[in-house]
Amino acid sequence: MSANLDAATTSQPSGNTPEAGPPGGRGLVAKLAAIVVGLTAAITLMLCAFGLPSANGGPHHVPLGVTGPESAVAAVQKQLPGDDWEVTAYDNSRDLVRAVEERDAAGGLAFDEDGLTVYTATAGGQMISNAISGLGTALAGQQHVSATVHDVVPFPKDDPRGTGLASAALPMIFGGMLPAIALLQFFPGHANLRTRLAGVVAFALAGGAAVTAVLQFGIGTLDGNYWVTSLGLGLGMAALAVPFLGLESLLGYAGFGVGSVVMMFLGNPLSGLTTGPYWLPDGWSTLGQLLPPGASGSLLRANAFYDGTGAGGPALVLGLWTLAGVALMYAADRRRNGKAGSKAGDTPAV
Repeated sequence: MSANLDAATTSQPSGNTPEAGPPGGRGLVAKLAAIVVGLTAAITLMLCAFGLPSANGGPHHVPLGVTGPESAVAAVQKQLPGDDWEVTAYDNSRDLVRAVEERDAAGGLAFDEDGLTVYTATAGGQMISNAISGLGTALAGQQHVSATVHDVVPFPKDDPRGTGLASAALPMIFGGMLPAIALLQFFPGHANLRTRLAGVVAFALAGGAAVTAVLQFGIGTLDGNYWVTSLGLGLGMAALAVPFLGLESLLGYAGFGVGSVVMMFLGNPLSGLTTGPYWLPDGWSTLGQLLPPGASGSLLRANAFYDGTGAGGPALVLGLWTLAGVALMYAADRRRNGKAGSKAGDTPAV
């Protein structure tokens, strides 16, 4: 009896014994601090990506065509700052208009005895078009002549300001993110890797056709070959969705998160979809055109308003992003198969 009492007594914790703190207390604080710092960095990056290009927006190395008397052309070349405008002389107005139509020039100025004719391409970028119009008006005022503005590549009459094009920015990005998220939820696991890839390709074709139909037949923003434009938009969606799947298959949801941050915080504001790439500072513009949102927007402009002129570069960028996503998925597949083979080799024979 005494022995049992002694055992029971010794099993009771002493009232003076300090309670143990929460497990991993320091690790918890470090993890919380890392999350706070990461979120702060993300919101700061987002502000810089959206704010700095807008604050520094303006003409940057805009190709501008000029034709007319040599004295007038020389005066324009001397007067305009080289960092803003890259002036090229043309023999006549016909060549200048052709240069605008073929995207060799964003706009142009034609001097003659009747005054000044300003050629713009609103569909190539509303902000740049306005800047060229303002430049022509200012030069005409200096020379005390009248200025006439002629829009060589306008938006369709149903949407003369191109508001539908601006509204397409986020749907184009979410058109790459949402199918990846949905397919990961409904077809999870490595075994469904190829199923997810097939689903993304199918969605890209359907989504590109649907968005193009709304923009072209519903809003009236686009004016081009419907099927070519829809295939271009589908390629843009695939260039977003396939890399998302590849990052997730190789790095998990952390990879998907990194890809989303890059495309939303950098790709979206630097795409130049509403302004045109010449409105952004050089470095920002180049980066934006190398990311899927910017390349997709440029491909959309080329197909919808310029009969495919200038579509090769953006299509190549989007194709490379799509192939990069497939390569990531292939790497994840090889790694998974390698681990499975290694485990099978380590299993002892019975």
